[in-house]
Amino acid sequence: MIQNTIEKIEERLKKAESLTEENKAELINLLSTLKAEIIELSNTHSEHAESITGFTELSAREATRKEKNPELMKLSLEGLAASVEGFETSHPTLVGVVNRICTALSNLGI
Repeated sequence: MIQNTIEKIEERLKKAESLTEENKAELINLLSTLKAEIIELSNTHSEHAESITGFTELSAREATRKEKNPELMKLSLEGLAASVEGFETSHPTLVGVVNRICTALSNLGI
């Protein structure tokens, strides 16, 4: 399920007309790092891994919409950031990549 969701996110990013090629490359690179971290996390915290993946999908969807809703984008990014709370010590790379994804998505001009 997690693998499938990440593949959907990647496809959405690749097809997004609202993103520059540079933004697409940055987000796909971050997504690749997230994928490795999520797979590791899912071995011990599968529900948390699914939650992080779900919020990532939601945030990517909001960021790539043609008609963006700033409030929905804000809420999705807050949910994504909150989904990694508590993992700063045990999974610092995961938290870092999620924070970079949040920053990259929020910098898309919303």
